[in-house]
Amino acid sequence: MTDWRARRGPIGVLTGAGISTDSGIPDFRGPRGVWTENPIAELLSTYQNYVADPALRVRAWQARRDNPAWQATPNPAHLALVRLAESGRQVGIITQNIDRLHQRAGSGTVVEIHGNMFEVVCIDCEFTTSMATTLGRVAAGEPDPACPDCGGILKAATVMFGQQLDSDAIREAVHIAETAEVFLAVGSSLQVEPAASMCAVAVDAGADLVIVNAEQTPYDDYAAEIIREPIGDALPRLVSEILGDS
Repeated sequence: MTDWRARRGPIGVLTGAGISTDSGIPDFRGPRGVWTENPIAELLSTYQNYVADPALRVRAWQARRDNPAWQATPNPAHLALVRLAESGRQVGIITQNIDRLHQRAGSGTVVEIHGNMFEVVCIDCEFTTSMATTLGRVAAGEPDPACPDCGGILKAATVMFGQQLDSDAIREAVHIAETAEVFLAVGSSLQVEPAASMCAVAVDAGADLVIVNAEQTPYDDYAAEIIREPIGDALPRLVSEILGDS
């Protein structure tokens, strides 16, 4: 069987929280994950609870204010994907992350399947604004700021549990998976669908699946290779191997 590194076609990449841990952003389900150490934090990510409970929204705005992603910078894993694209390879990134570290690193094609933390939307109208503006209102004494246009509930432009994913983002993600010859799943538990199912989409279309993750995933049996090394070391090395660096 030909080694997957020798394939020259498009490369799809699915990234989860694990790729950002070296930037100081904790993952969710790992041994020291946000939800592992603080189960109440998962409630903050559930849409129905958020809408129904003003006290929970107050906690959510405090959590957004204190999110370590504000101080985070791209790490060697993010930069390795930029290097891969700059070499001339076609690289499409599907990310479950909301931190925009891929874009800040310089990656061009990034599908944010779960939205982002830098924008705020109203659940009742089409109002949008920046997270910085809304956190300014929180700092000024509005613990649960309402929509200035309609008085509705504001939330981060992230996809919470119980919300529908953006259909355009799903369509773009499927296209990346279907057209990839190599599909890298990096730092994702592959437990959240439909993001995780992009692995199956890619394999069904003929791609070689490579999983880089510390823990076992439901898609390990589909993989041409599984790498358990730290992502900040493994991904730069894999990119060097793909590019044939000596």
